[in-house]
Amino acid sequence: MSVLKIAAVFSDKAMAAEAADISQCLMFEAAVDDTRHLPFAALVLGASPNLMEFQESADIGLYLVSERALKNQPLSTLNPEQLPGSVGVFPMVASPQIGPKAADKHWHEQHAPLALEVHTAMTHYYQLTVVHKFTGAHWNGLALCCFANENDLRNKFYNSVEGKQRVAEDVRKFADTQNSPRRVVARLAGNCVI
Repeated sequence: MSVLKIAAVFSDKAMAAEAADISQCLMFEAAVDDTRHLPFAALVLGASPNLMEFQESADIGLYLVSERALKNQPLSTLNPEQLPGSVGVFPMVASPQIGPKAADKHWHEQHAPLALEVHTAMTHYYQLTVVHKFTGAHWNGLALCCFANENDLRNKFYNSVEGKQRVAEDVRKFADTQNSPRRVVARLAGNCVI
């Protein structure tokens, strides 16, 4: 099942918190205080039309995304106790060799089953396919790899060395690994709801 949502990406956590509060959306904030070395500080995700008001302050980008729930229920159906504890957010730029459409197909049909096989400690898995970019960085998608806590995300991401190698090899088939930004380890902020 796919659900259309707005994804607003910020370099400033305070601006993101304001957007999340006004629009009553989920906010994923970087787990570290100093975010200058990261591709973004916060991601606000939801279905609220109020998010369009933050086009200028969402300085990294504003996107219409299709959320694919690949493990667990869609984010909008989860109650607070069911939400993930820690999230690895992976922005993805499609491989120029195959293009965005083929990259998304591979990501969904080939990579998702492999990710579910290898990331055995993962509690939730979502692919946010960019349907339309309003402003910002040229990303084709964002993966939300969710774990019970940050320790599990950092230390139990792969179930084996072989699994890590298989995932890396597969990612190179659909993503531009040179231009896809690095992962952001994030946590859900505040008491926001979708």
